[in-house]
Amino acid sequence: MTNPETTSRTRPRRREATRGTAPAAERSARYRNLVNPFAPVRIFSDDQVENMHLAALGILERQGMRVLSPRGRAALAAGGAQVDEATHVVRMDRGLVTQALGTVPAEAALVARNPQRSCRVGGKHVVFAPVAGPPSVSDQELGKHAGTLAVYRDWVKLSQSFDVIHVLGQMVEPQDTHIAERHLDTTFAQLTLGDKVPYFYCRGDGQLADNFAMLRLACGIDEATFRSAPRCYTICNTNSPLQLDLPMTDGIIEFARNGQLVIVTPFTLAGAMAPVTISGALTLAHAEALFGITLAQMIRPGAPVMYGSFTSNVDMKSGSPAFGTPEYAKAAFGAGQLARRIGVPWRCSSATASNAPDAQAAYESQMSLWGALLGGCHFILHAAGWLEGGLTASTEKFILDVEMLQMFAELFQPVAATDEEIGLDAIAEVGPGGHFFAAAHTMARYRDAFYTPMVSDWRNYGAWVDAGARTATQRANTLWRDTLAAYQPPPLDAAVLDSLTEFVARRRGEGGAPPVS
Repeated sequence: MTNPETTSRTRPRRREATRGTAPAAERSARYRNLVNPFAPVRIFSDDQVENMHLAALGILERQGMRVLSPRGRAALAAGGAQVDEATHVVRMDRGLVTQALGTVPAEAALVARNPQRSCRVGGKHVVFAPVAGPPSVSDQELGKHAGTLAVYRDWVKLSQSFDVIHVLGQMVEPQDTHIAERHLDTTFAQLTLGDKVPYFYCRGDGQLADNFAMLRLACGIDEATFRSAPRCYTICNTNSPLQLDLPMTDGIIEFARNGQLVIVTPFTLAGAMAPVTISGALTLAHAEALFGITLAQMIRPGAPVMYGSFTSNVDMKSGSPAFGTPEYAKAAFGAGQLARRIGVPWRCSSATASNAPDAQAAYESQMSLWGALLGGCHFILHAAGWLEGGLTASTEKFILDVEMLQMFAELFQPVAATDEEIGLDAIAEVGPGGHFFAAAHTMARYRDAFYTPMVSDWRNYGAWVDAGARTATQRANTLWRDTLAAYQPPPLDAAVLDSLTEFVARRRGEGGAPPVS
């Protein structure tokens, strides 16, 4: 098996080049800051987009949203919204929403502990994030089982190891740690085993205060510096239809107040939590996203925020969620148009309903990615490892997804067409009936001319059988295990590690911070 340290970060080495050729560049260096060169796909006309936007504003004016957080209702009332304390329903005038949209940054720089791992959202930039939140994990040996802290730490290592994964995340829920202390363990793992931008759950002010304090310790910065730029991110989901619960509301408030990136994401399944039509589901989701974004700007005008979309359909025979469907891709195209209409960076996802890392998982995930990336998405959550509708994080699926993400990253690379690249001299050198294997033009470029896959096996059938006839899923199993075996954590100052260790021990002794619900 190829050494994972080379496979994950650079291309595998090939035979030595002829004398005088340049050494091969590290291909994965291209993956750290991706730019999507393609114009977004449009599924709706400008008039249709405007109609949905105006309809969403009308929903917020007439029906409003139920807000379960007293703190949130107070902040919304102070910002000019109409609050009915008897029903907890909050209505927003369209002028209030339009004013808030005017202060949202079109782009935001996410600052990592390691400056080389910083990344941008918005514009043409693309960020890939790992799967987030499954309670279970799976691999070929153990099958499906509950997430643990040890498994969570392994997922941090895997996410850190591949340059095409740009940020860390809550890849699995470690159920063997106490809920009041779990945030301490997962944050400690992200900050000591990785140096990319971390992800924090919104489960109450106490937990977020701990998370933010630990991040400041890891970065060696004070509170004012922390608040000056986003150094972490979170997802705040609305409770579709038209409800915002207590931890999500307060999470939007705390992230905005501290200048950290909050991604407001309605989860609308057409036919279940939203109208059965794509345009209806998108309009409802748009209204809910506008509500959360407006709240964030009320708290702190100019706070970094993203427009999150997660609209798909259900299987109308069983009621089960369906992902990676044609409707999912169409909804992604439409969500991108709505996000661009209001000038806010856009988050989408890669998802599948498959229960195994099989062909269904691959084609549904790729359909999701085509919808997101051709739709102009800036941030793709669940880009690697998602399985079983988000209930399971699969290590084999993670590797297969990384392969697919790297292929998209190569698709983004510019293609030159200079005279030298066209190779007129090579065509003349080879002549009729010859071959280009030994041409000087080929020898100068062959090391890095094409993408070399981590997982795909391009040998003929006989050679593949002789090597054990292993499937892509089996090869992915070997690769994730080899990657963990060779893992080395990024540098961390000993004094910083001591400070983080002492902080966790102190807060654990104080009982941690129970989540709110």
